[in-house]
Amino acid sequence: MTPNGLLQIGVFFVLILAITKPLGVYMTRVFAGERTLLHPLLRPLERACYVLCGVKESTEQRWTQYAGSLLSFSLFSFALLYAFQRLQGYLPLNPMGFGTSHAMSGATPMTPDLSFNNALSFTTNTNWQNYSGENTLSYFVQMVGLTMHNFTSGAAGIAIAVALIRGFARQTAAAIGNFWVDMVRATVYVLLPLSLAIALFFCSQGVIQNFHPYTVATTVEGKTQTIAQGPVASQEAIKMLGTNGGGFFGANSAHPFENPTPLSNLVQLLAIFAIPAGLTYVLGKMVGDTRQGWAVFAAMSVLFLAGVFVLYSAEQSGNPILANLGVPGPNMEGKEVRFGIPMSALFATVTTDASCGAVIAMHDSLTPFGGLVPLFNMQTSEVIFGGVGAGLYGMLLFAILAVFIAGLMVGRTPEYLGKKIEAKEVKMAMLALIATSAVILVFTGISSVADFAKGGYWNSTGAATTNLLNGGPHGFSEILYLFTSSAANNGSAFGGINGNTPWYNLTGAITMAVGRFFIILPMLAVAGSLAAKKRIPVTSGTLPTHGALFSGLLVGTVVIVSALTFFPALSLGPIVEHFLMWEGRLF
Repeated sequence: MTPNGLLQIGVFFVLILAITKPLGVYMTRVFAGERTLLHPLLRPLERACYVLCGVKESTEQRWTQYAGSLLSFSLFSFALLYAFQRLQGYLPLNPMGFGTSHAMSGATPMTPDLSFNNALSFTTNTNWQNYSGENTLSYFVQMVGLTMHNFTSGAAGIAIAVALIRGFARQTAAAIGNFWVDMVRATVYVLLPLSLAIALFFCSQGVIQNFHPYTVATTVEGKTQTIAQGPVASQEAIKMLGTNGGGFFGANSAHPFENPTPLSNLVQLLAIFAIPAGLTYVLGKMVGDTRQGWAVFAAMSVLFLAGVFVLYSAEQSGNPILANLGVPGPNMEGKEVRFGIPMSALFATVTTDASCGAVIAMHDSLTPFGGLVPLFNMQTSEVIFGGVGAGLYGMLLFAILAVFIAGLMVGRTPEYLGKKIEAKEVKMAMLALIATSAVILVFTGISSVADFAKGGYWNSTGAATTNLLNGGPHGFSEILYLFTSSAANNGSAFGGINGNTPWYNLTGAITMAVGRFFIILPMLAVAGSLAAKKRIPVTSGTLPTHGALFSGLLVGTVVIVSALTFFPALSLGPIVEHFLMWEGRLF
């Protein structure tokens, strides 16, 4: 690692630290319904949303009603995007004719299974894409379909986090807020103004925003090249801010039209972590003790810094096989050469800490230990800042387990933020962890040994092992990464695997749904249970949860639970590949 690289990582972290409190204070006021500086401009828009949707702003919901509202909205969003994709040939803003008989050469058809996968992907804030956007989707679908989902799925995640915080903050209450009000406020006051400002900044840096047909240029060799155009800046802003990650271009943020300068790259990184970091301060403010929020922030920061330095060190050390051939130096394969090893390592860590999935370096080209970091980041249920809202309610899940473990050690009923943690809360937390872990491991195991290429429905493109570019442990890592990314609602890909097959489209979609709703629903049940309880006074036997001791306990719980769950799978993939690399073997 170099001093310059360490400085770049340090500057990023200091900026995130500086953003956390002011953004957290602002969001606290927004979700409390208090007046903010933007109220004169945005309050009429908020009211209009309630009138159009028939929502009573003053009406609150029990956790079951809150969950029902989320599920009904998600189902409607899924159906709408599925229809847009299947019917894009009949919709406007389609200069390249996608979905028609005169589509551009090389266009990817939106088959039923691909449309199903993609619609569920954007509904669950995963944004996994088994296609290249510039070769597949019209401007209309990109804007009205995908970008709209980037806002609403992100807003839904924020709403769930706020509802869970209310469960800790309230006592003897039946309701945890109103899903529709929380989602409207998250969209109107948080995501919309920040996205507008960031999109305008991106335009100033050179990110394109137009409706032009694709440009056909003649290269110096006399060949023709098709240069994709489109409304990129508007999608790029919410892609990062909402921790969505789905790129307009297949190359994602490595494409110069999406990420043209070092400054745009820094702002993209800050946008990914800004809201998740700010929500930790919201937690402290709403429960009446900001130290609680900073303790969670500290635990997230320790895990983040550990990951980025392991990945940076692995890539800076390079491949020993090349060093033995007289080519020493860092591993530049698959890297964003404009930004170098430090920013590539930082971006890969940030995007998998959060459920973003945007990339500037190809994770399939990382060294084995370098690739281990993104995998493990996601296997923690992405609680290292995590997605907008998802990171906080995921970390609070681990906090429940942490105080439960501490209670077992000293023989006391566990407490957290003034509430007793009893059997129901622990069962719900374990249900969430087991469901997501099981779907990853089961589908990875089946896909690692199954070959459906012999006939039947799956033979349309082949499936499972027949679609791997690499064999051995690296091929296994590609499969494990696909299902881990899907369950973590991340959306980044290891590459080297053809995911656009009926098998991976359907199993990937199931995995995304489990990863989203089998965490949200148990956490909403926890919120309802906690809100109904009385606050417990602090005694000499109460475990302090606002200091370094608890932050360390929380970090240990995340690492131990995740490692125990996934160590066997990781041993078959990146860990064994690392030792084989030192023996001179590649895959």
